[in-house]
Amino acid sequence: MRCIYYLSPTLKSTQQISDDLHNIGVDDWFLHIHSKNESGLVKEHLHSSNYLETLDFIREGFIGAGIGFLAGLGMAGIAAVADPFGTAIPWYAYAAIICLITCFGAWVGGLSGVARENKKIANFHDDIAAGKYLVLIYAKESQVEKIQQMMSQQHQEATLAAIDPHFLNPFADLKMVRA
Repeated sequence: MRCIYYLSPTLKSTQQISDDLHNIGVDDWFLHIHSKNESGLVKEHLHSSNYLETLDFIREGFIGAGIGFLAGLGMAGIAAVADPFGTAIPWYAYAAIICLITCFGAWVGGLSGVARENKKIANFHDDIAAGKYLVLIYAKESQVEKIQQMMSQQHQEATLAAIDPHFLNPFADLKMVRA
């Protein structure tokens, strides 16, 4: 699956795009809209983007877990060399140190990610702040051509902004289409 990003200028246009996508077989589950006008989306019964799409807590959580893992390895290494209890520490105590520090790092990373805009959505921050609507369409490979054809024929006002071939990977970069 791919995620196709379109920028739509108005709420009415976004509603028409949603209706036309439904007509060609795109379900609401695969269509999300990111906007600063959340009340307009609710009023028009359009599916707003969710926290996984708008916040960066997954990406930051992975980064925090990686840092926590390295810190846990360091602490386990120090505990092995320093022998703080004067007796041999069993292997599972070292594993517990690594596991706990890794989990703590993931937790701290996730919390910091809640305060950050999603890295992929951040590319469109200025457009969204200006009042445009970012339409995210999750499409199977077999649907991509049909969706792009319908959008180019019926919705010239909406611009193809980006394609994300790896939308599940929070570290993957978008393939930006617009200038």
